[in-house]
Amino acid sequence: MFVQQQHQELDLSRTGVNLQMACQSAGAVMDEQALLGLNPNADASYRQRALAYFEQLKDSQNAWEVCADVLAKGLYSDDHVKFFCFQVLEHQVKFRHAALSAAQQQLIRETLMTWLQSQLMNAQQEKSFIRNKAAQVFALTFIMEYLTLWPKFFFDILSLVGLNPHGIDIYLRTLMAIDAEVVDRDILHTPEETRRNTLIKDTMREQCIPSLVESWFQILTTYQRSQPELTCQCLEVVGAYVSWIDLNFIANDRFVNVLLSQMSMEELREEACDCLFEIINKGMDPVDKTKLVESLCRVLQSAGFFNVEQEEDVDFLAKFSRLVNGMGQSLVLSWTKLVKAGNVKEATETLQAVEAKVPLLLQLLVHEDDDISSNIVGFCYDYLNVLKQLPQLTEQQKANIEVSRRVEATSSGFCSSPELNFSLCVKAVMLAVMKKLTYDDEYNFENEGEDEAMFVEYRKQLKMLLDRLAQVSPELLLEAVRRIFTNTMQAWQTTSFMEVEVAIRLLYMLGEALPASHGAHFSGDTAKTSALQDMMRTLVSCGVSGYQHSSVSLEFFETVVRYDKFFIVEPQHIPNVLMAFLDQRGLRHNSPKVRSRVAYLFSRFIKTLHKHMTAFIEDVLTRIQDLLELIPPENGFRALLTSDDQLFMFEAAGVLIVSGESPVDQKQALMRSLLTPLMDAFRLLLAKLLQETEEERQVALADCLSHAVGFASRTSKAFSNKQTVKQCGCTEVYRDCLQSFLPALSCPVQRGVLRSAVRSFLHRMIICLEEEVLPFFPAASEHMLKDCEAKDLQEFIPLISQITAKFKRQVSPFLQQIFMPLVLAIFEVLARPAEENDQTAALEKQMLRRSYFGFIQAITGSGMNEVMANQGVENIERVLFTIIQGAVDFPDPVAQKTCFIILSRLVELWGGKDGMAGFPDFIYKHIVPACFLAPLKPTFDLSDAQTVLTLSECALTLKMIHLKRGPEFLQFLQHEYLPSLQVTPEIAQEVCHVLQQPDVKVLKNYIKAFFQRARL
Repeated sequence: MFVQQQHQELDLSRTGVNLQMACQSAGAVMDEQALLGLNPNADASYRQRALAYFEQLKDSQNAWEVCADVLAKGLYSDDHVKFFCFQVLEHQVKFRHAALSAAQQQLIRETLMTWLQSQLMNAQQEKSFIRNKAAQVFALTFIMEYLTLWPKFFFDILSLVGLNPHGIDIYLRTLMAIDAEVVDRDILHTPEETRRNTLIKDTMREQCIPSLVESWFQILTTYQRSQPELTCQCLEVVGAYVSWIDLNFIANDRFVNVLLSQMSMEELREEACDCLFEIINKGMDPVDKTKLVESLCRVLQSAGFFNVEQEEDVDFLAKFSRLVNGMGQSLVLSWTKLVKAGNVKEATETLQAVEAKVPLLLQLLVHEDDDISSNIVGFCYDYLNVLKQLPQLTEQQKANIEVSRRVEATSSGFCSSPELNFSLCVKAVMLAVMKKLTYDDEYNFENEGEDEAMFVEYRKQLKMLLDRLAQVSPELLLEAVRRIFTNTMQAWQTTSFMEVEVAIRLLYMLGEALPASHGAHFSGDTAKTSALQDMMRTLVSCGVSGYQHSSVSLEFFETVVRYDKFFIVEPQHIPNVLMAFLDQRGLRHNSPKVRSRVAYLFSRFIKTLHKHMTAFIEDVLTRIQDLLELIPPENGFRALLTSDDQLFMFEAAGVLIVSGESPVDQKQALMRSLLTPLMDAFRLLLAKLLQETEEERQVALADCLSHAVGFASRTSKAFSNKQTVKQCGCTEVYRDCLQSFLPALSCPVQRGVLRSAVRSFLHRMIICLEEEVLPFFPAASEHMLKDCEAKDLQEFIPLISQITAKFKRQVSPFLQQIFMPLVLAIFEVLARPAEENDQTAALEKQMLRRSYFGFIQAITGSGMNEVMANQGVENIERVLFTIIQGAVDFPDPVAQKTCFIILSRLVELWGGKDGMAGFPDFIYKHIVPACFLAPLKPTFDLSDAQTVLTLSECALTLKMIHLKRGPEFLQFLQHEYLPSLQVTPEIAQEVCHVLQQPDVKVLKNYIKAFFQRARL
């Protein structure tokens, strides 16, 4: 009915004959034993056989034809066999189409059409997964053949299926599969595929889109009552295709009236809504877009769709909200374009159209269903952005963002009447955001799942609106929050936790909505600072910290810490807040989640305000003493805080001790009393670990030992350098810690955990003890280099690099002593065999190689050439060759760049006349070739940014060689090395000329162009 019958060029009467001939050639026999493996419940051997059979059919030249026979003749009723056969055909079309003979290509076309014809006559439809796979094969065949072999693809299908619902179903699924392959922007395509897809769309526009659109109209009108599922499929197709076909085919009275009528049909309305959304979303001229949106709005409004309070179907309203959001954002985008183009009249009309949608926007924004509200946030945000750009808010715009205080009191709804007295109103958007921030009764605070995660994300959207509101009218936002906060705090004892939490949350959110430099919210603008100060004073003095709900407790402490500078202005409130942190409201709260977060916030609070806490230091330390205990694994006691939480407690304790005004001996005593229990426990636990044979217990003991070291390390965060450690008299206690912890390095079990912990402590001690830590390094290094894994070495090298960079020549003797043992340990690990497909091992080796080169760079970069120079000729050569190998052979631009930096530095150190004997020879034999061979490697990707940086270092190495060897180097290049690479004399001379230029940038650009030409 859609197209004239003469378009049906596939002669289906001949199909059976052709298929029969094809099947005779293929033997028409399938491996029945292999097919048993297609059943999901089949055992592994059968499944393996089925997989092997699939591979056999895929790769064969004609054995796959048996699958065509099975599908065309309906030889199997088993769904898995049918699916299997379609998979085999799919592979032939997708990967072997060009290799198929013309007869085989024809066979596939005829198979598909014969199968489709059989669907028209079947009383029962195939399972949806089979229909989807069939549609994929139809779509792939279309893509391969539409432009050449099968230009009447759609005419053939439409002529065959007519208005048969089973046929229409396959047709629509095929259209969606074509959309996925040709149009879907989420799928990455090669440039060739993109060109092909563009050509397909252009050809479809010319040849068949009118017929397709007509078929959609017929389907929508024929089946809207009898086959709603089919109609919904068709609406989805229209929505998908409208983005690239001529909009006039769809955006006309005939078509839109059908869509609008379906908006009133319960089973179709959601899909109709989505279809209208796609129509609205289509890119077009801003004036035309405004007209389209406005005409659609008028029809929707007259049909009663804007009366959202009367609609009970939340699923439909969620779709409708998305549609309104699309219309609103389209209008805002049109307004932006028109303003930019200077079209004042059209821009004004479009802005009026935007304003007219605001009442509807507000109704949807405050809807109790969060999905409905969330779907309109984009329009709301864009509207606020428009207001921000306008020079001054008009009374109409103020009215659009107002709501009566009476509405707020009753929470019955919102009003946007411009006649409302502005003094009786607050911003409706603001109030909507505040209302929607509220948790509902079902929120599970202790076991947050998917619903809770979605609400957290929704809150982030609302926060964006609040931030935008602050940019539009900060005074109104501040006034509104202050009023809500004050009213709630006055009656917090009798107010629900949801309202109390939101009131505090709003105060918290003001901190980002009204930003201040470095958190200085309490200086500058008097109106703002006064309001914030009043609210903070109320928060910490009204007793709300004792509210019995975890969400309120958390919000209280989060807000206190966000505005910690308030306590510098009004330090008299510190004792009350400290007590809240320390008692059952904070660190001893019955919720583990609250305790954990409060531990972190307590640490931040202490770090900011420690100068104001001198009078409370010892009292605070006494009160948190039980939270600073290392809990041994055999204790069985359930600690209030996890070991991660305790890290913050130890850091806070360290800051309190160090920052106090007490005498040095008292600070020393306090720090020793904090760390001695850790050292004592460490020694006992290490002794137990050495005797323990059960692995599970070993792991628990090693973790506990690691925690002890971590806690001690965290206390040192209170110090910035050796000077502050010395001033507090704490040098000795940290040295004692080192002596207590270092024996763990020789522990034969759980080495990884223990070494990692001690290494971290040594990193901290380099900063805190400086040269006083050096005597501990030789023994520590010796232990850490025994029985190493790649990860051990990878973490050890930064430690050595740290002391190298910090102490330079002071550690030269130690570095000379450890250099070769460390290098040999690295070589040994890198030489270990690994499984070919072991990606983890390969990555570990790559990272270790990078660390090794980084270590050599640290040595050479610190000017300590004696460290390498004193290793003996054989060892030096061995190391140098690894650097050459790293520069040339490993396709890792990060490591290659480091290697060229090292080579350049070595040339600078040893390449001159008074350099190392024999090194100039090494330059010419190995370094110069490396500079040319590395960029010529196929793996050296000159389009990669990191590789280009490597090439720059390569160029700088050549420059350094010229600097050190002068004309001799140019002579070698021009007359020996470059000719050996078949470089013409002219180019060789050019290279030498550029090397003599003072501007390094010229050399870098030339070298890049040189290698780009060389690789053509």
